Amino acid sequence: MLVSRTLRELEFSLQANRKVHEGGTHPDRNAQFEHINNEVKNRLRRGEPVISVDTKKKELVGAFKNAGQEWHRKGTPPEVNVYDFVDPELGKAIPYGVYDIARNEGWVSVGVDHDTAEFAVTTIHRWWKDLGTKRYPEARRLLITADGGGSNGSRVRLWKWELQKLADATGLEISVCHLPPGTSKWNKIEHRLFAFISKNWRGKPLLDRATVVNLIGNTKTEAGLGVHAYLDEKTYPAGIKVSDEEMATIKIRRASFHGEWNYTIIPRQ
Repeated sequence: MLVSRTLRELEFSLQANRKVHEGGTHPDRNAQFEHINNEVKNRLRRGEPVISVDTKKKELVGAFKNAGQEWHRKGTPPEVNVYDFVDPELGKAIPYGVYDIARNEGWVSVGVDHDTAEFAVTTIHRWWKDLGTKRYPEARRLLITADGGGSNGSRVRLWKWELQKLADATGLEISVCHLPPGTSKWNKIEHRLFAFISKNWRGKPLLDRATVVNLIGNTKTEAGLGVHAYLDEKTYPAGIKVSDEEMATIKIRRASFHGEWNYTIIPRQ
């Protein structure tokens, strides 16, 4: 107690770790953010769809502790498993989200297999069929902002291959702007959609897949955020390779500024 009192007198306090170090920064980091900002503004001004995409943290499904608190009668907290071992039948939930920047509207597919580029683009396609075509019936172009890594990474061949198939199926010119390395927390979907999903289900055990989907779909904010959720039980094999020959058939137009981060996939017919 004496030590504690002395530390407080010296203006010390108990503090948790805080994530602030992002590692090395790319010299064109700010320029890429300016490029993305200009692209987004121009598309929104024309009334064209602009979406932010990403995978939310994978969640254990079952009677597991979920961080946070919720109201219960005194002395009756939900009882959950002591150990966080994956339930072999329920596995993990993999939420992949699409956030419509103009409409403040989210779509989340809850996968149960692997987080692959095929799963990511399937989610975007499902959003487009169920919501996008209704919201933007005249659209001929789509802009996607995404992290530089993960299933929608700038170096992932399968991501571009699947986007080409999406462009062919929808007739959309699909432009992609990747956030520069080490800046994923600035992706709009993180703080405009995923943060509110986490807040909505805090303290609630994700007992089954239906619970996950319902909690995501019931997420709302005073600012008008609405979320649609879908359970995707399809199998998405990991490790699919896209050959050089297949890559050569992708109709891609790269921007003059960092074409590896900024490019457009054009329908082949």
